[in-house]
Amino acid sequence: MPHSRHTPNRWLLLVVSMVGQVAGTVFVNGAPFLISFLRDERGLSLQQAGVVVAMPLVGMVISLIVWGVVVDRIGERATMTIGLAIVTVGATGAAFSSSLVGLSVWLLLGGIGAGSTNSASGRVVVGWFPPNRRGIAMGIRQTALPLGVGVGALLIPNVAEAEGLRLTMLIVAGICALATLLSVALIVDPPRPTREEAADNGQLENPYRNDRRLVRIHLASALLSIPQFTVWTYMLVWLTDEHGWTTLAASALVASTQVLGSAGRIGVGWWSDLVSSRLGPMRIVAISAATTMLALGLLSGTAAGIALIIVATIVTVAPNGLAFTSVAEIGGPYWSGRALGLQNTGQYLASAIVPPFIGASVEGRGYAFTFAAVALFPLIAAPLVPVRSEKRLPE
Repeated sequence: MPHSRHTPNRWLLLVVSMVGQVAGTVFVNGAPFLISFLRDERGLSLQQAGVVVAMPLVGMVISLIVWGVVVDRIGERATMTIGLAIVTVGATGAAFSSSLVGLSVWLLLGGIGAGSTNSASGRVVVGWFPPNRRGIAMGIRQTALPLGVGVGALLIPNVAEAEGLRLTMLIVAGICALATLLSVALIVDPPRPTREEAADNGQLENPYRNDRRLVRIHLASALLSIPQFTVWTYMLVWLTDEHGWTTLAASALVASTQVLGSAGRIGVGWWSDLVSSRLGPMRIVAISAATTMLALGLLSGTAAGIALIIVATIVTVAPNGLAFTSVAEIGGPYWSGRALGLQNTGQYLASAIVPPFIGASVEGRGYAFTFAAVALFPLIAAPLVPVRSEKRLPE
C-alpha cells in the first residue's frame, strides 16, 4: 500500500467519502429528475419514464451485496475507486446513447458501480471514528445523500431542459470522475484486527445467527425508504403539475429542502451519540414520518401542503444514518461490508419500485391519496425497530 503509517486526518477521510457518495447519488437519485424531460421531450407516460429512471436503483439493488463482499475482502479505497470508475463509464455511455433501451442499460451499469460507495464510505467512517463520535460523523456522511439529490435537482432538470440529455450526463460523468480521482489519492483503509485476532474475539462469526436485530433493522429501513423516495421522486413534478411552479422554481425548492434534510441527519446523529442509542431515535423518527406523510396527503392541494412536503423531506431522510451506523457496529470489521450491502439492498429494492408504482398510483388516484397511503409504510416500520434489544454503546 502506498499510504504512510501515520494516522490520517479522519475529517479529511470523511469529506472524501462524502464526495464519493455525493457523486454516486447525483447519478442514481438524480435520474428521477429526468422524468419531466422524458415525458415532455420523448413522449413517455409517467409510468414509462419511471421505469427508465429506476434503472440506476435496480443496478444498485443487484450489486450491493456483491460490493459488500468485495469491501470485506479488498478494502475501502480499492472498492470505491473501482465502483466510481464504473459510474463514470455509465454516465458517459448514457450521454451518447441514441435509444431508450441503450439509455436504460447505461443507467443500469452506472447504478451497479454506484453501489460500491455505500458500504465502502460507511466503513471508512465507522473504522476511523470512535463509538461516541460515530453518530454525528455518520450523520454528516449521510448528508451526502440529500446533498447529492439537491445537486441533481438543480443540475439535471434545468440542463436537460436547456441543453438536452448529452450535456447533462457528461456533467454527471465529470463529477464522478473527480470523485474517482479523490478516492484513489486520499482514501486510507481503516485498521482492523487480523483474521486470527478476529477469530479469537468472535468477529468472524455470522452476526445473523441467533440474533434478529440486523434483520429487523433491514426490514424497518426498507419500509422507511418508500416515503423518502416518494417525496424525492415526485416532489418536483407535484410542484409543477399541481401547484403551477416553473421547473427552475421547483428544482430550487427541492435543492433547498435537501440542505435542510442534511441538517436533520446531522442532528439525529448527534442525538444518538448523546443518548447512547441509535434505535430509540430511529423509532421516534419513523412515527414522525408516518404522521407527516398522512398530513401531507390530507392537505396536498393547499398551501400548507408545500410546507408539509418540506417537513416530509427532512423527516423521511433522518433515520438512514442511525440505521446505517447501527448495522455497521453490529456487523463488525469482517461482516459489516456484507451487512451494509444487505441493508442497502433492502432500501434500494424498496426504492426501485417507487418511480413506476407511485407514478401509476398518482395517475390513477392522484397525489393526495398516494401521499396518505405511503404513510402506512413508516407506521409498520416503527415497531420493527429492535429498541429493547439494543446494546449500550461503549464510551
